Amino acid sequence: MKEYQVVLIDRNQKKEIEILDPSFWVKANCLTDFCSPWKNDSFSKIEFRALWDLDYLYFNFQVFDSEVYIDRKDDSTDSICNSDRVELFFRKDEKLSPYYCLEMDVDTRILDFEAYPNWNFDYNWKWPENQMEIQSVKEPNSFTVAGRISIASLKEFDLIQNNTIETGVYRAKFSQNEKGEYQPTWISWVNPNTAEPNFHIASSFGKFVLMK
Repeated sequence: MKEYQVVLIDRNQKKEIEILDPSFWVKANCLTDFCSPWKNDSFSKIEFRALWDLDYLYFNFQVFDSEVYIDRKDDSTDSICNSDRVELFFRKDEKLSPYYCLEMDVDTRILDFEAYPNWNFDYNWKWPENQMEIQSVKEPNSFTVAGRISIASLKEFDLIQNNTIETGVYRAKFSQNEKGEYQPTWISWVNPNTAEPNFHIASSFGKFVLMK
């Protein structure tokens, strides 16, 4: 499995720096090796970073894209699913029974749900209250979605084992086709080696290693 090393930070540092401040992420490893196995088209650069301390796992997606599509008709599941977004999935093992999904857009809308194999999703499930938050900013040529997830909630779902979190990191990019319809390009950190786009499969996950 692919691995990403999550750097441990000084617990006092987070009290001084906001998660959207680039200087907060200086010590983080920068993950850029994303792929879109189901399309030959190029896609905008993505930089992902993560840090952790004894309280939180911090994450930051910076996407270098000036044309961001957001379906703002409402805040429904369908509306978020039809928008440019970034995603994190967490599992305790390859059985995916269950696994947990966070899909987030630049409007800081969150689609969080519990999932089981064969596209069995429980959209009524929510991440525990006050245990996860996100912030975002849109620049002329990029957007950033950053957040933090409590270590306590990750432990509650048995997602940290041997200082490792098995994680999927993804992006959905919507672009107009010749008919004026918006169609997605699916982008993943790990190539799941499937014929059709599919993040909801064991082979799309890698490992976040919590460094000491």
